[in-house]
Amino acid sequence: MKEPIVDIKNLKKYYGKQRGIEDVSFSVQEGEIFGFIGPNGAGKSTTIRTLLALLKPTSGSATIFGKDCIKHAAEIAGDIGYLSGEPSYYENMKVKEFLRYSAELYGKKNTSRLDELAERLQLDMNRKIEDLSMGNKKKVGIISALLHSPKLLILDEPTSGLDPLIQQTFFQILREEKEKGTTILFSSHVLSEVQKLCDKVAIIKEGRIIDTQSITELRKNGYKKVSIVTENPLVREDLDLDGVADLTISNGNTSFIYMGPVVELLSKINSFPVRDVFIEEPTLEEIFLHYYQ
Repeated sequence: MKEPIVDIKNLKKYYGKQRGIEDVSFSVQEGEIFGFIGPNGAGKSTTIRTLLALLKPTSGSATIFGKDCIKHAAEIAGDIGYLSGEPSYYENMKVKEFLRYSAELYGKKNTSRLDELAERLQLDMNRKIEDLSMGNKKKVGIISALLHSPKLLILDEPTSGLDPLIQQTFFQILREEKEKGTTILFSSHVLSEVQKLCDKVAIIKEGRIIDTQSITELRKNGYKKVSIVTENPLVREDLDLDGVADLTISNGNTSFIYMGPVVELLSKINSFPVRDVFIEEPTLEEIFLHYYQ
């Protein structure tokens, strides 16, 4: 098996006595789209910033392309495209000035890639950065990360602020990058994004990795938020089904989070005098709260 593009082992980062990350270990193989998921404040950005040598780890190790992230940070940087979760730029510059400046830093003088990405993401390059909305500033960051054709893309919450149509275009761009052989690591707190795009995911909570799964495994045991309205109130014993958590019963309304085979869930629901049923995707916060306490 090839050496992983990203390899993190027992990474810890403390700010004085305050926990950043406690024990983070995972690896990303070449050509993978790897999702790094967890609630806000779980430690995703701290891990990424440490990986990029923007923060010095308290202990543990991390390598990119087989090279130590701290010792060889400058050497590694040229082959990485990075999007910060909260990007900030030279506010007085026009978009095209900033992006051309970014391209020149990587030795790229051909602006055809820049123009193509700006058109696809519907970004007006003649506007000043200070006049842009958060969503348009995020587009600037996405283009800046992509325009030098990096071997590794590291994206921290890349879709926050993007409207749904632009999100779909962005996802397509990432799929195209994957087809070229680019390795992609991105953090998110939106489970649906991860399920659409990723080959594998690492789940972080309170600074620790609590699970690493292939997306096939995640889909097989997909989480569902279920609400049932019945003619007669149910009791807890009615829901004798493995994988039920956070069960709440109020009059004829029953709600719970379910992880397991959908066929078993539907069979159980069908045994009740159901007036209505709602099945939707729970938030990651709901999943973590009830499955990883």
